[in-house]
Amino acid sequence: MTAELFKYILMGSFILATYWLSFKGMKKTTDLKSFSIGAGDMSPYMVGLTLAASISSTATFVINPGFVYTHGLSAYLHYAVAAFLGIALAFIILTKKFRSLGEKQGALTIPHWIATRYKSNKLGLLFAFLNLLSITFVVLIMVGCSILVASLFPVSQKMALVIVMLFVFSYVLMGGSYAHAYTNTLQGIVMLGISLFLFSYGVYNLDGSFLANLNAVSLDYASVFNAKSNLYYDFFSVFGSSFIITFALMLQPHILTKVLFLKNDKQVNKFLGTTLVTGSIFGLMLFIGFFARFDGLEIVRQDTVVATYITSAFSATVWGQYFISFVSIGLLAAGLSTLDGILVALSSMVVNDIYNPWLSKRFNIDPLNLSRVVLVIIGLTSLALAWNPPKLVGLFAQKGVYGLAAASLVPILFGVFLDKSLSPLKIGTCSILALLTHLYLNLFGGIANPSVSSTYGIALSVLMATIFMVLPAQKKIIRKTA
Repeated sequence: MTAELFKYILMGSFILATYWLSFKGMKKTTDLKSFSIGAGDMSPYMVGLTLAASISSTATFVINPGFVYTHGLSAYLHYAVAAFLGIALAFIILTKKFRSLGEKQGALTIPHWIATRYKSNKLGLLFAFLNLLSITFVVLIMVGCSILVASLFPVSQKMALVIVMLFVFSYVLMGGSYAHAYTNTLQGIVMLGISLFLFSYGVYNLDGSFLANLNAVSLDYASVFNAKSNLYYDFFSVFGSSFIITFALMLQPHILTKVLFLKNDKQVNKFLGTTLVTGSIFGLMLFIGFFARFDGLEIVRQDTVVATYITSAFSATVWGQYFISFVSIGLLAAGLSTLDGILVALSSMVVNDIYNPWLSKRFNIDPLNLSRVVLVIIGLTSLALAWNPPKLVGLFAQKGVYGLAAASLVPILFGVFLDKSLSPLKIGTCSILALLTHLYLNLFGGIANPSVSSTYGIALSVLMATIFMVLPAQKKIIRKTA
């Protein structure tokens, strides 16, 4: 069997397995709830693997190694160390309480959770629209996947975009959350194998020590804070902003709502352990940026670092050509594992938080069918945005997703930990302040790193929320002394 034939057979097998798992999911998808969060019958290990795969995705497996290639150790510490600590803390302190509150409220989405927690459909509507910023991440993943498909098969990147869209949107249409979880389990297992092998291969083929190779590139490249980088140059840009924004990113609709898949609190620890261990293994993919630099590869387009490294490392041997196909499909699986989760969350959110409370009395449409129509609309919109993507699609995605994360932190964090609720108006004000601060600083304020600008937005929104909490108490004290 030739390597070319093996590639087509492997891809065909992956597609058939995905559709088979989606068909299994479709048989369990009977209404909007089962489409959105399942029926509480999924294994906590499967949900944990699903979540880890959703978090990692194309960003970790395709895009972020390019930042490590360009900026060095500072970028690795930003994405691997500080970000992992933010992820771990968010899940450890939020999971049980958020799941418990969500179960009592019957919440299906993040906007639904916020609307019921603060007793305001208008606030839920605001967050439904804010969550549409997730579409920037859909664009990132579609571009990353199209690069991989175009490198594997004789098609243009634009044709690859269409193929990716048709494939992932079709299987999500079938099974919703079940299709997402079942296919992510398959994709996650492939991703684990790819991460471990590529990391081991790179370490084995190092010429000298890792630190010596870092210093050989340049002292700035080997520095914790890269003085020549416009993104990762001091403690705040490397560690502080990454920790805070990654904590906030765990509040995204396709991530935090995974805890609603669980049947009870007894499953939480198994779920968390699986997520964190698996996620740390996926993080080994960031070393590809180092290995590509150490090999002396001159790569102009940062987003193609992983694809270029794999081709350079394995194309010279017969077995390597077979392996390239397997790795490339694994990288494609990484992108799809997050993409399908975002699609389920977005379509569920549009139906549950925009149509049901505001439009259902005027239009009589079955919610499950409508969620599938919404998926098609999201697909066409994403395709249009990805058709001519920006030069650094990773930063484009971060502008939108980090803005959403900044806007979501106050309502969820204060809603989980404080028994007393701020008014919907005050919560909405804090969220809009966070988003606008991030966008202004990133687009007009000279702050190139979206994690830094969004962290400033988070800080201001938390400060305002704290002031809102304290002011009523101050008024009571003034009245008593008067």
